Amino acid sequence: MSLRDFLIVLQARWKVIVASTLLVLAATAAGIYAQTPVYSSTARFFLAAEDTSNKPDSRGTYVVTKADLDTYVAVLGSPAVMDPLREKLGLAPGAPLDVTAQVPDESSILNVTARSSNPERAAQIANAVGPQLAEVADQFSVLLKAAGQKVAATTISPAVVPSSPSSPNALRSLLLGLMVGLCLGTGLAFIRHALDTKMRSDADIKALSSSPILASLPIDGSNGEGLPVEQDPHGGYAESVRRLRTNLMFVDVTTGRHSFVITSAMPGEGKTRTAVNLALAMAKTGGRVLLVDADLRNPSVARMMHLVGDVGLTTVLLGQASADDVVQRWGDSNLYVMAAGQIPPNPTELLGSEPMQALFSELSQHYDFILVDSSPLVPVIDAVLLDKLTGGMLMVVASSRTKKRDLAHALKSLETIGANVSGFAWNFVTPSRSDGARYSYYGYGEEEPGKRRGRDKNKALVGDQAR
Repeated sequence: MSLRDFLIVLQARWKVIVASTLLVLAATAAGIYAQTPVYSSTARFFLAAEDTSNKPDSRGTYVVTKADLDTYVAVLGSPAVMDPLREKLGLAPGAPLDVTAQVPDESSILNVTARSSNPERAAQIANAVGPQLAEVADQFSVLLKAAGQKVAATTISPAVVPSSPSSPNALRSLLLGLMVGLCLGTGLAFIRHALDTKMRSDADIKALSSSPILASLPIDGSNGEGLPVEQDPHGGYAESVRRLRTNLMFVDVTTGRHSFVITSAMPGEGKTRTAVNLALAMAKTGGRVLLVDADLRNPSVARMMHLVGDVGLTTVLLGQASADDVVQRWGDSNLYVMAAGQIPPNPTELLGSEPMQALFSELSQHYDFILVDSSPLVPVIDAVLLDKLTGGMLMVVASSRTKKRDLAHALKSLETIGANVSGFAWNFVTPSRSDGARYSYYGYGEEEPGKRRGRDKNKALVGDQAR
């Protein structure tokens, strides 16, 4: 995975990362709050032997060695040390005492650290440990006891009352929680990305194809009739369709054939609705536009536009009527529609036949631009046959609906026969993510997209619009 792919996943799944980080930080903060604060205080002592026997034959002052100090550290938690220490501190027998000691390398200094939930008690314990070890030192040194000497503890730096707890360390714990949360969130983001089978962002399209995304078509607030270009010409969806029309015109410059087949990977991704509204937008440019319903398995153009659907493409291919006889004009516009006609038992054979080629050649002479609504690519190959007749293919991809494997399969099938997708229409995009929705309201006196009437019906409309 390249750095670009890594950043794309982070951008697409940032909500998972933020949620995980906040959750870990909240758990860390709750743990810090639930813990009893512990205060630490440290005292430093110098232990040296002194002669207390007053005998004339004394062998001299005993020297406390590093080995002796290590012994004192080892026996610090023994009853011989702790019981008298509790008694001096006024603690109950067996009361817990958290005390540790260490001897720095090549030094005769003893560092004693005491921890307690009470800061004053922590300092008191640390200051009392040195003298207590000095009192019992002869019990753990045969030579010292034989010499009749005692050990005296000199305080080098007394323990002071700590002003802040040593545990929990809130800042360190929160920073650690932040790191854990970010790592956990990033891991979950990539797991979700790996397990997610739906197309969620335009980055998913770019990962499968280098063809451009010509426009993002938002979920609109229409009544489900499928013609927002007519019903709401200043709305976000209509503006996005006009953007698609403009970009498709640029693609057409490279082919010069003035015709496109519109398809999708699977049914229910909004290809027919896109084709109808795109045809309406193109007709408004002044040229004669023909919309052909070549989805001979599940035709829906006539139903969506409330036109006669019993006669159309199949009628002409069977020789029962001419093209002029079955083409229906949309009102007084420059849009003409050829419905699918009767559903045949052999749609693939009809679309790949010589009469179909002759008909398309004839239609190209009479119309400035032709859009062909085709069957989805994955179930059947009808769109591939139509792609050979037209100048290019527009693939409709539905946000959060099209499956990655279906789109990949469709693109692979096109690659196998040497066909290419001219561009993609990113359909059913939420208004905040679509290009048209951000700019369509400028100058029309409309309210913001998020406040338009019908915004709460968007999700319900997706099912009505996916035809």
